[in-house]
Amino acid sequence: MRRLLTHSIINLANNKISYLYFMNKVETIEDFYDRKFDWMPENFKNEIGHFNVFNLEPVVDGKIKPVPYKRRDFYKITLVKVTDSSKIHFADQIITVKKQALSFSSPKIPYKWEQIENIKDCAFCIFNQHFFHQFGNLDQYSVFQPNGTHIFELTDEQVERIEAIFKRMFEEINSQYVYKYDVLRNLVFEILHFAMKMEPSTSIENKHLNASQRITALFLELLERQFPIDEAHQKIELRMASDFANQLNIHVNHLNRAVKEITAKTTSQIIAERILQESKILLKHSSWNVSEIAHSLGFGEVTYFNNFFKKHSQMSPLKFRKE
Repeated sequence: MRRLLTHSIINLANNKISYLYFMNKVETIEDFYDRKFDWMPENFKNEIGHFNVFNLEPVVDGKIKPVPYKRRDFYKITLVKVTDSSKIHFADQIITVKKQALSFSSPKIPYKWEQIENIKDCAFCIFNQHFFHQFGNLDQYSVFQPNGTHIFELTDEQVERIEAIFKRMFEEINSQYVYKYDVLRNLVFEILHFAMKMEPSTSIENKHLNASQRITALFLELLERQFPIDEAHQKIELRMASDFANQLNIHVNHLNRAVKEITAKTTSQIIAERILQESKILLKHSSWNVSEIAHSLGFGEVTYFNNFFKKHSQMSPLKFRKE
């Protein structure tokens, strides 16, 4: 129960969090079209935002185009079938797709497919938040949140249902219907809710937040606002439980009690886990040296960072980077 409660509080906090993982360069929609097709659609920029749908195989002219590991500034929903297992990297997670799956990616999460030569069929749509202007905030949906589920393995029957929705997308976008983009939004929502119904449901999100839950949600929000670290001169400022308590204008003991009650973890433990997670991302996906990473994560000396990393991962930062 505590674990479900913790995930619920994190998701509630993430509704307002600018929680983006480290990327050297964000891929824009323009970059996507240039990399994939070397052309831009005529209606690329308009007052309603951007939406497009594709049905592509990854092999082009006999060559496999590698997909870079990076963060995008747009949303993407993908239906993929593989001939053999294929892996997808989501932030610091690696998920294996054995046969067929539905995936969701957002500007908050970098991703990359491995073994793309095993992908036999792929349909996907891309869109930006502006396309849903006045139709809701996409980040409120768990499939687009950093702590949500991003990959859903599908049965053959479920694949048929999603394929039917993509077929309707192709029909609508190629039609002359004046309100076709309203229909396309509805089809995106149909896929979103199809996936989220597959997730375990909890009643906690429908309950009124008590004081401890509100404090914990605010603490988690402050913590996540400090990430990602995407520039060398960037440095996190809140590292101690007392730092967060001062920001929330409460006593540190009050904060510690609330966080412990809701998450079953100490405030310091949660902070350390988040700093460790970010350090692993920087070690694996940046070219910064250990000293630069240590500085960005608020360690005054690289020795302190080395000791911290060894304590929590049982290996040195350099050894982790080489693995």
